[in-house]
Amino acid sequence: MGAQKSIHAGRAKIDVNVDFTHKLCTSLMFPAFRDTSSPLSLVIGSLCIKHPNLFGGSEKLDVSWDKGLYDSNVLVAFRRPRPEWRPQQCFFIQHCLSPEIGVHGTPVDNFSRSGSGGVNLSKLAVGLDLSEPASSKWSSTTSVKFEHVRPINDDGRAITRDLDGFPITCSGNTHDSMVVLKQESRFAKATDQGLSHFTMQIEQGIPVVSKWLIFNRFKFVASKGVRLGPAFLLASLTGGSIVGDMAPYQAFAIGGLGSVRGYGEGAVGSGRSCLVANTELALPLNEMTEGTIFLDCGTDLGSSRLVPGNPSLRQGKPGFGYGFGYGLRFKSPLGHLQVDYAINAFNQKTLYFGVTNLASST
Repeated sequence: MGAQKSIHAGRAKIDVNVDFTHKLCTSLMFPAFRDTSSPLSLVIGSLCIKHPNLFGGSEKLDVSWDKGLYDSNVLVAFRRPRPEWRPQQCFFIQHCLSPEIGVHGTPVDNFSRSGSGGVNLSKLAVGLDLSEPASSKWSSTTSVKFEHVRPINDDGRAITRDLDGFPITCSGNTHDSMVVLKQESRFAKATDQGLSHFTMQIEQGIPVVSKWLIFNRFKFVASKGVRLGPAFLLASLTGGSIVGDMAPYQAFAIGGLGSVRGYGEGAVGSGRSCLVANTELALPLNEMTEGTIFLDCGTDLGSSRLVPGNPSLRQGKPGFGYGFGYGLRFKSPLGHLQVDYAINAFNQKTLYFGVTNLASST
């Protein structure tokens, strides 16, 4: 289902990987069994080039390219060697293109499916990451980047408004530009009896030029896992908010796999704020299989009306939703296979298939 090849040219190493099922995630709607997979979920090819000693001083260069059916991502990263007690530096250039389905996507069939709504985002980012040395169970990363966001339609032409005639960008022009300072702190602790994880991200738009976006955005994820005999209970809470300048595509999209199962991506709501709770109980059935039951719920905290153009209201999103169900997890040489059966607040039934962490070689 995939192939991987490593080529050595001097001290450079080129890894070529083509995989037709990596990150595959589809959902089927009962009873019609329609394919409702997200166009962002299928990576059909990837190329990675690594050079461990670019200028003879152990400088590392990584170039990666991922191509999906409707999206692509190119990342160039350069790292210079530094003492372990000093922050590690990484200079990067990244360009990604993807359908914007979480906010501008149009839910149909009682929020079971999302389309792109004819809006795609072309993003170019140039910046610097500084990773602080890990202290105990805490770690942190500080980054600053310039980001240029240009909405385009399915034909690749620049657009300024969605299908309903509302502006897509904050500036009202064909693009938004911003300088973003980001601080991310992480805590992780794992024992035989459970795990604890906490992540906090804060982003600040810096007004280098008067027309560039000025905003503050924060997001947190808190998870707690507890072993209950042979079973494992995992609960997580995700929340965030944004104040200041805002383009519609910056809204928090609620719904979908990884958020509230039983809905399409962003089909619960898209707002300036969000709160999502997930609970899952896993019980091993044998050495290779686990059974799970889960409950997800999420809300935009009534903030969808504060998003420019209020796309959530125009698309009839409820702003609050829950989903529950059960699933199976399989371990195989191809990777981890996931099957989830979810029922949402509208009694719509959705079946999800997922394949992750694939590793194959020739």
